[in-house]
Amino acid sequence: MAVTTAPRAPRLGRLERPALTGVLVREMVNYSSYWRSSTFSSTVEPTIYLLAFGFGFGSLVSQVGGYDYVEFVGTGTVATAVLFSSAFPAMFGTFVKYQFQRTYDAILAAPVDTEELVTAEALWIATRAGVYGCVPLLVAIVFGLDPAWGMLAVPLIAWVAGFGWACFGISIAGFASSFENFNYVVSAVLTPLFLVAGTFFPLSQLPEWAQIAGELNPLHHCVELVRHAAFGWEGWTDLARLGALVVFGLVMWRIAIHAMTRKLVN
Repeated sequence: MAVTTAPRAPRLGRLERPALTGVLVREMVNYSSYWRSSTFSSTVEPTIYLLAFGFGFGSLVSQVGGYDYVEFVGTGTVATAVLFSSAFPAMFGTFVKYQFQRTYDAILAAPVDTEELVTAEALWIATRAGVYGCVPLLVAIVFGLDPAWGMLAVPLIAWVAGFGWACFGISIAGFASSFENFNYVVSAVLTPLFLVAGTFFPLSQLPEWAQIAGELNPLHHCVELVRHAAFGWEGWTDLARLGALVVFGLVMWRIAIHAMTRKLVN
């Protein structure tokens, strides 16, 4: 007599599209209720930096690195907009969702695991950063920056950088025990990286040790890629910088998954 066995259920992959889509759709629907305030905070502050430094220091320094100072700062503040619209929302938003709103507990009750949750959250934040990062560039064009075909790559550059910083913010939120912990990260990590990114002055004017530290700064790679997109690519150097941003994003992605698994599951 032949023995029949029940067909084996298909093995689930690590990142299931329905799970990612579900989290992304939820974020989009939720975002529709507060997009005005989020857009305002994520775009106005970098634009103020652009106008203040561009026309403030620009009245004292006409050119930097062969560029008009307004153009130099205008391309650099794209990275500032990416940082403000990815790392900070990821830190505070993630902490609120799991600590106070218990949103992640509800999501994980569905067929979604922490890897899919973190990935979808980072993808959504990176998408917003890719859009918000273009605002300072558009403002700079209004004030004299010549448009270039290479600028079409800026949303992609901002997206890749935003994904890494979003995962960074999620990982910090996963390890934090209170809002006060964020003060250490903002003061000791994000502020130095923000200042030593080549946004407002070239790194070549800094001591050698600071230049080396700057080259390890993911924010600096974003600044240089956007600047080269506007003024001319530098071949393999830019590919290496893009590769560094991809590696940064992948490393922070795995750390973020570990941090949130530790917080939500373990």
